[in-house]
Amino acid sequence: MGRLESAFRPDRPSLIPFVTVGDPDLARTASLVVAMARAGADVVELGLPYSDPVADGPTIQASSQRALDRGVRLADVFGVVRAIRAESEVPLVLFTYCNPVFRYGLDRFMGEAAQAGADAVLMPDLPPEEAGELLGAARRHGLATVFLVAPTTTDERIETIGRASSGFVYLVAATGVTGTRTALALDLRRNLERVRARTALPVAVGFGISGPDQAAEVAGMGAHGIVVGSALVERIDRWSQEPDLIERVEGFVRTLKTGLAPVEA
Repeated sequence: MGRLESAFRPDRPSLIPFVTVGDPDLARTASLVVAMARAGADVVELGLPYSDPVADGPTIQASSQRALDRGVRLADVFGVVRAIRAESEVPLVLFTYCNPVFRYGLDRFMGEAAQAGADAVLMPDLPPEEAGELLGAARRHGLATVFLVAPTTTDERIETIGRASSGFVYLVAATGVTGTRTALALDLRRNLERVRARTALPVAVGFGISGPDQAAEVAGMGAHGIVVGSALVERIDRWSQEPDLIERVEGFVRTLKTGLAPVEA
């Protein structure tokens, strides 16, 4: 977990872009991640394609389906992680769902993920109260476990989530699924303060952060990490036929990074 822990510093927020593995294709997924790290990404979430991504909105659902249609499977994901590791030490969080992991074999999945070079696993459909097997397998293989806090989560349950988490805690900015939004939730600052008061781990905020201005606004609230997913996935799809896709994405990520303000004390 050393790479992931060192990605969060007390003096500035970390940028955490999200990409779907295999969209637009496996080779360019690896190249995109390396370019994003070059542009200042501190951590990258790798979305594993799945046919029923219940936490994701239309943009990421569509990217997942495109990858599945191209035949991307779990073994391919580990190949992408290895390709990234050959060029970059950026921490990698595998964003996946329970069904494919348990079907693959929980211990097998964790072992191969760690061996390939992943740093953490995030399963949005697995509550921490039911995550004993996951926690045991992840710890055996040195992987961090990231859990979600929703705006409706009680203070008591935030503490439970904090105890199950390692690396960081992921605060969902607004109720609902992933997707770009024109404005941040009115209660985001209050919810961020609630989570920060109940865990010593860094708190990253995601779901709906659409561009540099919103990323900077969330950073100004005291978030330790800013997750940008749908806005990036949409651009990757829109630019996928352009010869300078990698350069365009690198430029967008650099713009996000440049606008982030220092973390509030």
